[in-house]
Amino acid sequence: MKANHRRGSALASAMLGATTKGATQPAVLMLSDGTMFYGRSCGASGTAVGEVCFNTSLEGYFEVLTDPSYAGQIVTMTYPQIGNYGIDEADAQLSCAPDAPAAPALRAMVVRDMCRTPSNWRSVTSVPAYLERHGIVAIEGVDTRALVRHLRETGAQKGVVSTEFAAAAELRAALDAAPDLVGQNLVETVSCQASFDLDAEALASSRAFSLAPAAPACHHVVVYDCGVKRGILENLALAGCRLTVVPWDTPAEDVLALHPDGVFLSNGPGDPDAVEGTYAQVQKLLGAVPVFGICLGHQMISLAAGAQIEKLKFGHRGGNQPVMNLLTRRVEITAQNHGFGLVFPSLGALVPELSGGVTEHPADGDLRFWVERGVAPVVENERFGRIRLTHVNLNDGTAEGIQLLDVPAFSVQYHPEAAPGPTDSHYLFTAFSHLMDGDADYLNIDSAADRLAGWTFGEEAQHA
Repeated sequence: MKANHRRGSALASAMLGATTKGATQPAVLMLSDGTMFYGRSCGASGTAVGEVCFNTSLEGYFEVLTDPSYAGQIVTMTYPQIGNYGIDEADAQLSCAPDAPAAPALRAMVVRDMCRTPSNWRSVTSVPAYLERHGIVAIEGVDTRALVRHLRETGAQKGVVSTEFAAAAELRAALDAAPDLVGQNLVETVSCQASFDLDAEALASSRAFSLAPAAPACHHVVVYDCGVKRGILENLALAGCRLTVVPWDTPAEDVLALHPDGVFLSNGPGDPDAVEGTYAQVQKLLGAVPVFGICLGHQMISLAAGAQIEKLKFGHRGGNQPVMNLLTRRVEITAQNHGFGLVFPSLGALVPELSGGVTEHPADGDLRFWVERGVAPVVENERFGRIRLTHVNLNDGTAEGIQLLDVPAFSVQYHPEAAPGPTDSHYLFTAFSHLMDGDADYLNIDSAADRLAGWTFGEEAQHA
């Protein structure tokens, strides 16, 4: 029986080697609960340990791969084939900092099927070649449907991907030696080390063929780099912002000394409670200058206000997350990447006269309670006065956005720059510009019209 098995394995390897897959080496994924998945290597050789999560985007795998927010994680793509349109490295979301590493921050990648022969006029290399060049371990041939179902039922957990070990005992030893995601400050591993300036010219977009020129720079914005994506900086620049990017723990006094028109708090990886070096500074900035935060930046504002942050069971990652804007009653399809979320009731007690007469937060914590009532509730916060809930996730009822009513600040949990993802939430960059202009009604924007602003697709056809 063993001889037949070896002959069958040799035949299968020979047949696979004659295809575009080529000769590959075995790889294995083991979760911390002991669940095993076997497959083939489609990246660099080696062993990588991290938190196993999943992303539900149908495209944009390269932007996901290069997002600094994935530091410390093993990313599973739910779409079955990855790599079919290859890679144009101009689309990378890696940091623009002069001292930034050239390699992505994620630990490993898991896919069902990896394409080694991409077809796309912009492609310069394949995903496997890129992964191998940057030393990133990856595994294909995994039943990603089964893996994602398991993670949804049991929650995100540590895992190890290896081409070096196959025995459970060796894999377990690698897992036990690695720290948990909770409690780690991963932001300091992806932030810039020194401040630097950027403008629209320095951020020439790879999509210049489809974008109108940037608006003239009329605002100076300081960006706290907690792992900021290039697409976010591009969108700020296109909205008319001249940028000074500073490290994650820059003192508030140093930021205010630059006399900015606004401060932007970026996305970033890991446990927000471990990033005290940022939210302690945000507490000093709120009320002194207009502030806009996204993703981790949203959590930094929440922590500065004394809120509680919870670890989500399996997080929100993908370009198809539905969010209700409680102010406009429009649903935004958003791009997200986070494993932690704001516990909205921890910000303070409800203000009934500003919350539809409701006096108590919903007992089950499901914020779709407010979606059903068409109310954007307001709480009284001990530190910063009135805070309004502005956005709610329609999949699980978690908080997706807040607005501070007594100081100029707002934030959302998702990524409005659409790299990758839909452009439904582009209006938030315009809102930030309006906030810096002193517009008290800065969030009152026609998001449907704003999402098309700046794009030139179809103009030739219209003039033909």
